[in-house]
Amino acid sequence: MIAILGGSGLDRWPQLGTLTPQSVSTPYGEPAAPLLCGRIDGIAVCFLPRHGAAHSLPPHRINYRANLWALKQAGARAVVAVATVGSIPAHIPPGALVLPDQIVDYTHGREATFFDGDCLDDAGSRVEHIEFTEPYDAGLRAALLAAASDAGIALIDGATYAATQGPRLETRAEIDRLERDGCHIVGMTGMPEAALARELALPYACLAVVANRAAGRGGSSLLAEIEQHLAGGIAAAQRLLVAALPGLAATCQPDPGTAPAPGNPL
Repeated sequence: MIAILGGSGLDRWPQLGTLTPQSVSTPYGEPAAPLLCGRIDGIAVCFLPRHGAAHSLPPHRINYRANLWALKQAGARAVVAVATVGSIPAHIPPGALVLPDQIVDYTHGREATFFDGDCLDDAGSRVEHIEFTEPYDAGLRAALLAAASDAGIALIDGATYAATQGPRLETRAEIDRLERDGCHIVGMTGMPEAALARELALPYACLAVVANRAAGRGGSSLLAEIEQHLAGGIAAAQRLLVAALPGLAATCQPDPGTAPAPGNPL
Protein backbone atom coordinates (compact mmCIF):
# COMPACT_ATOMS: atom_id res chain seq x y z
CA MET A 1 0.00 0.00 0.00
CA ILE A 2 1.23 3.49 -0.90
CA ALA A 3 0.50 6.21 1.65
CA ILE A 4 0.03 9.78 0.50
CA LEU A 5 0.31 12.60 3.03
CA GLY A 6 -1.57 15.65 1.80
CA GLY A 7 -0.36 19.15 2.57
CA SER A 8 -1.87 22.60 2.15
CA GLY A 9 -4.14 22.55 -0.88
CA LEU A 10 -4.27 18.76 -1.06
CA ASP A 11 -7.03 17.97 1.40
CA ARG A 12 -9.19 16.21 -1.16
CA TRP A 13 -9.20 15.29 -4.88
CA PRO A 14 -11.54 13.36 -7.19
CA GLN A 15 -9.75 10.00 -6.98
CA LEU A 16 -10.23 9.95 -3.21
CA GLY A 17 -13.98 9.54 -3.67
CA THR A 18 -13.37 5.84 -4.25
CA LEU A 19 -11.59 5.38 -0.91
CA THR A 20 -13.15 4.36 2.40
CA PRO A 21 -12.63 6.27 5.69
CA GLN A 22 -10.82 4.19 8.28
CA SER A 23 -10.32 5.27 11.89
CA VAL A 24 -7.02 4.24 13.46
CA SER A 25 -5.95 4.69 17.07
CA THR A 26 -2.27 4.88 18.00
CA PRO A 27 -0.25 4.89 21.23
CA TYR A 28 0.51 8.54 20.44
CA GLY A 29 -3.06 9.76 20.09
CA GLU A 30 -5.29 10.24 17.09
CA PRO A 31 -3.97 10.98 13.60
CA ALA A 32 -4.99 14.23 11.94
CA ALA A 33 -8.04 12.66 10.26
CA PRO A 34 -9.51 9.25 9.43
CA LEU A 35 -7.41 7.50 6.81
CA LEU A 36 -8.92 7.13 3.35
CA CYS A 37 -7.96 3.65 2.13
CA GLY A 38 -8.77 1.66 -0.99
CA ARG A 39 -7.57 1.41 -4.57
CA ILE A 40 -6.85 3.94 -7.28
CA ASP A 41 -6.41 2.35 -10.73
CA GLY A 42 -5.93 -0.98 -8.99
CA ILE A 43 -3.15 0.22 -6.66
CA ALA A 44 -3.71 0.05 -2.89
CA VAL A 45 -3.58 3.60 -1.52
CA CYS A 46 -4.01 5.26 1.87
CA PHE A 47 -4.46 9.04 2.07
CA LEU A 48 -4.11 11.26 5.13
CA PRO A 49 -4.34 15.08 5.16
CA ARG A 50 -1.65 16.00 7.69
CA HIS A 51 -3.36 19.28 8.67
CA GLY A 52 -6.71 17.54 9.30
CA ALA A 53 -9.81 17.17 7.14
CA ALA A 54 -10.70 20.84 7.69
CA HIS A 55 -7.08 22.06 7.49
CA SER A 56 -7.27 23.12 11.12
CA LEU A 57 -3.89 21.96 12.44
CA PRO A 58 -0.95 24.40 12.18
CA PRO A 59 2.45 22.83 11.41
CA HIS A 60 3.72 22.90 14.99
CA ARG A 61 0.54 21.25 16.33
CA ILE A 62 0.43 18.30 13.93
CA ASN A 63 0.75 14.95 15.69
CA TYR A 64 3.43 13.64 13.34
CA ARG A 65 4.02 10.52 15.41
CA ALA A 66 0.35 9.52 15.34
CA ASN A 67 0.12 10.22 11.59
CA LEU A 68 3.10 8.04 10.66
CA TRP A 69 2.23 5.27 13.12
CA ALA A 70 -1.36 5.14 11.78
CA LEU A 71 -0.16 4.81 8.19
CA LYS A 72 2.25 2.02 9.12
CA GLN A 73 -0.47 0.26 11.13
CA ALA A 74 -2.86 0.49 8.17
CA GLY A 75 -0.38 -1.40 6.01
CA ALA A 76 1.56 1.34 4.24
CA ARG A 77 4.88 0.21 2.80
CA ALA A 78 5.96 3.65 1.54
CA VAL A 79 4.98 7.29 1.99
CA VAL A 80 4.89 10.13 -0.51
CA ALA A 81 4.44 13.43 1.31
CA VAL A 82 3.09 16.40 -0.61
CA ALA A 83 4.33 19.71 0.83
CA THR A 84 3.64 23.31 -0.12
CA VAL A 85 6.83 25.35 -0.09
CA GLY A 86 8.38 28.68 -1.00
CA SER A 87 11.36 28.88 -3.36
CA ILE A 88 14.62 30.67 -2.61
CA PRO A 89 16.71 30.64 -5.85
CA ALA A 90 15.41 32.28 -9.02
CA HIS A 91 15.56 29.07 -11.08
CA ILE A 92 12.71 27.51 -9.05
CA PRO A 93 9.55 29.45 -10.00
CA PRO A 94 6.14 29.45 -8.32
CA GLY A 95 4.02 26.59 -9.63
CA ALA A 96 6.99 24.25 -10.01
CA LEU A 97 7.13 20.72 -8.64
CA VAL A 98 10.34 19.84 -6.81
CA LEU A 99 11.71 16.51 -5.60
CA PRO A 100 14.07 17.40 -2.74
CA ASP A 101 17.01 15.17 -1.88
CA GLN A 102 18.17 16.82 1.37
CA ILE A 103 16.63 18.58 4.37
CA VAL A 104 17.76 20.95 7.14
CA ASP A 105 15.70 21.03 10.33
CA TYR A 106 15.06 24.46 11.92
CA THR A 107 12.01 23.36 13.92
CA HIS A 108 11.85 23.20 17.70
CA GLY A 109 9.61 21.84 20.45
CA ARG A 110 8.04 19.10 18.32
CA GLU A 111 7.71 15.45 19.32
CA ALA A 112 10.47 14.35 16.99
CA THR A 113 11.14 10.67 17.75
CA PHE A 114 9.50 7.43 18.81
CA PHE A 115 12.58 6.65 20.89
CA ASP A 116 12.14 9.16 23.69
CA GLY A 117 12.12 6.79 26.66
CA ASP A 118 8.58 5.44 26.32
CA CYS A 119 8.82 3.45 23.09
CA LEU A 120 6.00 0.91 23.05
CA ASP A 121 7.36 -2.33 21.64
CA ASP A 122 8.49 -5.79 22.70
CA ALA A 123 11.98 -4.56 23.54
CA GLY A 124 10.71 -1.98 26.01
CA SER A 125 12.04 1.54 26.32
CA ARG A 126 15.28 2.10 24.46
CA VAL A 127 17.13 4.61 22.31
CA GLU A 128 17.78 3.95 18.64
CA HIS A 129 20.01 6.00 16.34
CA ILE A 130 18.78 5.95 12.75
CA GLU A 131 21.03 6.71 9.79
CA PHE A 132 19.71 9.81 8.07
CA THR A 133 22.48 10.72 5.62
CA GLU A 134 20.01 10.45 2.74
CA PRO A 135 16.62 11.44 4.19
CA TYR A 136 14.56 10.59 1.09
CA ASP A 137 14.22 7.12 -0.39
CA ALA A 138 16.07 6.67 -3.69
CA GLY A 139 13.60 4.15 -5.10
CA LEU A 140 10.56 6.36 -4.52
CA ARG A 141 12.37 9.37 -5.97
CA ALA A 142 13.31 7.38 -9.07
CA ALA A 143 9.71 6.23 -9.54
CA LEU A 144 8.40 9.80 -9.29
CA LEU A 145 11.02 11.09 -11.73
CA ALA A 146 10.26 8.32 -14.24
CA ALA A 147 6.51 8.93 -14.02
CA ALA A 148 6.98 12.67 -14.49
CA SER A 149 9.12 12.08 -17.58
CA ASP A 150 6.63 9.62 -19.08
CA ALA A 151 3.67 11.93 -18.39
CA GLY A 152 5.40 15.10 -19.59
CA ILE A 153 5.14 16.75 -16.17
CA ALA A 154 8.01 19.06 -15.27
CA LEU A 155 9.70 17.95 -12.05
CA ILE A 156 12.86 19.55 -10.66
CA ASP A 157 15.24 16.85 -9.43
CA GLY A 158 17.15 17.75 -6.28
CA ALA A 159 16.85 20.53 -3.71
CA THR A 160 17.51 21.08 -0.03
CA TYR A 161 14.33 21.59 1.98
CA ALA A 162 14.51 24.00 4.94
CA ALA A 163 11.96 22.92 7.56
CA THR A 164 10.94 25.98 9.61
CA GLN A 165 8.65 26.22 12.61
CA GLY A 166 5.74 28.27 11.29
CA PRO A 167 2.93 29.00 11.17
CA ARG A 168 4.18 32.48 10.25
CA LEU A 169 6.16 32.94 7.05
CA GLU A 170 9.83 33.82 7.34
CA THR A 171 11.53 37.22 7.39
CA ARG A 172 13.79 38.32 4.54
CA ALA A 173 16.81 37.97 6.84
CA GLU A 174 15.80 34.43 7.76
CA ILE A 175 15.56 33.49 4.08
CA ASP A 176 19.00 35.05 3.52
CA ARG A 177 20.29 32.77 6.26
CA LEU A 178 18.65 29.70 4.73
CA GLU A 179 20.22 30.53 1.38
CA ARG A 180 23.65 30.81 3.02
CA ASP A 181 22.99 27.41 4.58
CA GLY A 182 22.47 25.93 1.12
CA CYS A 183 18.68 25.60 1.16
CA HIS A 184 16.54 25.92 -1.97
CA ILE A 185 12.95 25.52 -0.77
CA VAL A 186 11.31 26.31 2.56
CA GLY A 187 8.32 24.65 4.23
CA MET A 188 6.98 23.88 7.69
CA THR A 189 6.14 20.16 7.78
CA GLY A 190 9.17 18.31 6.43
CA MET A 191 10.47 17.54 9.93
CA PRO A 192 10.08 15.52 12.04
CA GLU A 193 7.94 13.71 9.47
CA ALA A 194 10.85 12.41 7.38
CA ALA A 195 12.81 11.21 10.41
CA LEU A 196 9.80 9.49 11.98
CA ALA A 197 9.19 7.60 8.73
CA ARG A 198 12.81 6.43 8.83
CA GLU A 199 12.39 5.25 12.43
CA LEU A 200 9.41 3.16 11.29
CA ALA A 201 11.40 1.78 8.33
CA LEU A 202 8.92 3.42 5.96
CA PRO A 203 10.49 4.55 2.67
CA TYR A 204 9.64 8.25 2.37
CA ALA A 205 9.82 10.86 -0.39
CA CYS A 206 8.62 14.46 -0.55
CA LEU A 207 6.86 16.00 -3.54
CA ALA A 208 7.10 19.75 -3.01
CA VAL A 209 4.71 22.21 -4.67
CA VAL A 210 6.18 25.71 -4.96
CA ALA A 211 3.42 28.20 -4.15
CA ASN A 212 5.48 31.40 -3.83
CA ARG A 213 8.91 32.93 -3.83
CA ALA A 214 10.30 33.13 -0.33
CA ALA A 215 10.44 36.41 1.60
CA GLY A 216 12.50 39.05 -0.15
CA ARG A 217 12.70 37.02 -3.38
CA GLY A 218 9.50 38.17 -5.09
CA GLY A 219 7.89 41.46 -5.91
CA SER A 220 4.38 40.94 -4.57
CA SER A 221 2.53 39.85 -1.46
CA LEU A 222 3.51 36.32 -0.46
CA LEU A 223 -0.06 35.42 0.45
CA ALA A 224 -1.30 36.73 -2.91
CA GLU A 225 1.32 34.64 -4.68
CA ILE A 226 0.29 31.54 -2.78
CA GLU A 227 -3.34 32.09 -3.75
CA GLN A 228 -2.32 32.59 -7.37
CA HIS A 229 -0.10 29.54 -7.81
CA LEU A 230 -1.15 26.90 -5.28
CA ALA A 231 -4.14 25.41 -7.12
CA GLY A 232 -2.23 24.88 -10.36
CA GLY A 233 0.72 23.31 -8.59
CA ILE A 234 -1.49 20.98 -6.58
CA ALA A 235 -3.33 19.89 -9.74
CA ALA A 236 0.00 18.98 -11.34
CA ALA A 237 1.01 17.07 -8.20
CA GLN A 238 -2.26 15.12 -8.30
CA ARG A 239 -1.64 14.11 -11.93
CA LEU A 240 1.88 13.03 -11.11
CA LEU A 241 0.83 10.99 -8.08
CA VAL A 242 -1.74 9.03 -10.10
CA ALA A 243 0.76 8.47 -12.92
CA ALA A 244 3.43 7.34 -10.46
CA LEU A 245 1.35 4.85 -8.46
CA PRO A 246 2.37 1.72 -10.43
CA GLY A 247 6.06 2.59 -10.20
CA LEU A 248 5.79 3.51 -6.53
CA ALA A 249 4.05 0.23 -5.76
CA ALA A 250 6.74 -1.72 -7.61
CA THR A 251 9.48 -0.17 -5.47
CA CYS A 252 8.00 -1.27 -2.15
CA GLN A 253 7.13 -4.90 -2.76
CA PRO A 254 8.06 -6.85 0.38
CA ASP A 255 11.21 -8.94 0.21
CA PRO A 256 10.44 -12.16 2.14
CA GLY A 257 14.13 -12.55 2.94
CA THR A 258 14.48 -9.14 4.55
CA ALA A 259 14.18 -8.87 8.31
CA PRO A 260 12.43 -5.88 9.91
CA ALA A 261 14.67 -2.91 10.58
CA PRO A 262 15.91 -2.82 14.20
CA GLY A 263 14.50 0.67 14.61
CA ASN A 264 10.96 -0.41 13.67
CA PRO A 265 8.76 -0.24 16.79
CA LEU A 266 5.86 -2.08 15.18
